[in-house]
Amino acid sequence: MSETASISTGIAGRYASAVYDIVKEGKKVKALESDLDTLQDALSDSEDFRDLINSPVYTRDEQGAAISAIAKKMKLSDTMSSTLSLMASKRRLFVLPALVKALREAIAEDKGEVTAEVTSAKALTKAQSDKLAKSLKSSTGKTVTLQTTVDESLIGGLIVKVGSKMIDTSIRSKLNSLQNAMKEVG
Repeated sequence: MSETASISTGIAGRYASAVYDIVKEGKKVKALESDLDTLQDALSDSEDFRDLINSPVYTRDEQGAAISAIAKKMKLSDTMSSTLSLMASKRRLFVLPALVKALREAIAEDKGEVTAEVTSAKALTKAQSDKLAKSLKSSTGKTVTLQTTVDESLIGGLIVKVGSKMIDTSIRSKLNSLQNAMKEVG
């Protein structure tokens, strides 16, 4: 992990911990989940929003005013609006993507859930997704939410990441292993 990513993760973790404690105490976790969906959509869809949070060109005041207007337009909760304003005043908006991720992880952990990142060669059917989720639940002991992506270069099989564990059953990886074994022999 690069030093910048490590710093961002640390800063985001501290903000996430504080925000989650506040919303949990106020029993407003559902509102936070809605805020996170809204922010994630904005981060994914708006290049201008990403520029605002990452660009050093904007002053603290410009970032603060812009983020307040955006939060109001997005109808974010008071807690999230205040957090974003504080982050703007401290020049910490660049950690927003990491904050969203950390808050999602905190919510999932509190609910006893875990997210599995699944990459497959073809889109999984509902039956395949359900069977995989059930299998992962039995091995982790937690409710598993699948986050699926398709990568046709895998040829077949799956790559499953749950926390720090990764299971790679893709044909591409098996072919690479075979190729390496053949190089060692020859």
